Amino acid sequence: MSFWKPGEHIVIRGVGFGRLWWVMPATIVEDTPTLIAVYWRSGTRWKDVREHATADDLLSNEKADIIDKTWSETDVLMLAIPGESHSVWIMWEEGHTKIRCWYINLESPLKRTHFGFDEMDHELDIVISPDRSRWRWKDEEAFKEMELKGVFTTEEVQAIRQEGERVIRQMQMGESPFCCNWENWKPPSEWNIPELPIGWDKISVE
Repeated sequence: MSFWKPGEHIVIRGVGFGRLWWVMPATIVEDTPTLIAVYWRSGTRWKDVREHATADDLLSNEKADIIDKTWSETDVLMLAIPGESHSVWIMWEEGHTKIRCWYINLESPLKRTHFGFDEMDHELDIVISPDRSRWRWKDEEAFKEMELKGVFTTEEVQAIRQEGERVIRQMQMGESPFCCNWENWKPPSEWNIPELPIGWDKISVE
């Protein structure tokens, strides 16, 4: 297995149900067997669905309507432990000034590609205050719809929620990556905003 080097440009993609849902160019901060850290900042041009994907969208056979967008308002450091079904995002106000929040994105484990990494979002997320003293679930109604319409089975729903609860316990106990001073990390001044490479839309249907 080959690893990306700090400063290299990669692409993170949301891939599921045989389709592409979003595509984000980013920069590698760290890539090791125990941690994947990537960064993108406000002003990054990316691809996303025109409207937030619903359960019906995921279950249909129609191609997702992906359009050009520009990431705004926050600079993001995404931290993921290989094999785990979530990533931890530290989100700073634009310009990498103060932390807006910590964000737990519940998702399938990152899968390496020749571009970077693919994953599939699990809809339910967690928002944590900058000082990590408070937290709340996000998108619970949409997550419930996913269960009711069969996007996720009852067992999968339980596993996704349990994963979120586990991450909250890790945060409260100060375990990795919450213990590693990542909130004080800053990107090198020479880093520029990456662009999407040719072929970013090519996926293999499993």
